[in-house]
Amino acid sequence: MNAIITCFGETLWDVLPTSKQPGGAPMNVAADLRNFGINAQMISRVGSDELGTELLDFIAHKGLPLDLIQVGQTHLTGVAKANISDANEVTYKIVQPVAWDYIHLETRMIEAVRLSDFFVYGSLAARSQQTHETLLALLAVAPRKVFDVNLRAPHYNRPLVEELLHEAHIAKLNEHELVELAGWYGEGSDLYAAMNQLRERYTLDVLCVTLGEHGAVLLDETGLHSQTGFPVEVADTIGSGDAFLAGFLYKTLQGESAQRILEFACATGAYVATQRGATPAFSAESISHTILLPALLQ
Repeated sequence: MNAIITCFGETLWDVLPTSKQPGGAPMNVAADLRNFGINAQMISRVGSDELGTELLDFIAHKGLPLDLIQVGQTHLTGVAKANISDANEVTYKIVQPVAWDYIHLETRMIEAVRLSDFFVYGSLAARSQQTHETLLALLAVAPRKVFDVNLRAPHYNRPLVEELLHEAHIAKLNEHELVELAGWYGEGSDLYAAMNQLRERYTLDVLCVTLGEHGAVLLDETGLHSQTGFPVEVADTIGSGDAFLAGFLYKTLQGESAQRILEFACATGAYVATQRGATPAFSAESISHTILLPALLQ
């Protein structure tokens, strides 16, 4: 597949009680897309410190090019301190400011985004003025934009999220984020009504809401589609939502139906939840054999 997907934003280390793991939602999505053979690339910034060198080594090991990742001299590589006391709801304390708060616009970034089939971005990287301005410049040239909402308190506000939603063609968020956004507009707790209002307000082609272990729902021009969750033994949920998005984009590029896209995306997220860490190795075949086929045979 010759498709190009560019992911923009944070690359960092998730610091756990006993170890550290590479992370950052955009980087996770890009690494997962590489598992599917997609030509994915990452725009970010790390520090010229030991953590930055280790992170670049990991990114290269995942098959991602390094030419769009800046190395800064003045700020440290990003770190997020993860609390995994609840295996189903990991929380983070995200250090600020760090290198990825200072992504500077470069001509090669503009060209890379212009040539991409999808441009994936979130709200967290836009917390700083510098990276926010760079993001807006790249959104102006991106042909098809995917907003992974990814709200991380206190690193967002309503005007920022609304601005980024207005730019998107596709938006993905979880059920808690949907409830928060629906509350901004006085919408009740009805899932479909909240999704419908959000999709219409921001003229989104596709709105996707993940429901944790209960699966996900997708709203597009053909209506509402739902997929129940795949029962798995959870190792941790770090990166599951990012894997869901990678699976979603992979099947979207293949021109699959909304229901097939949703099914495969949920299966990909479920598989990653069975593994330790955010970016385990997998393939489309392994997702089918370990998640989809057993569910079909039950």
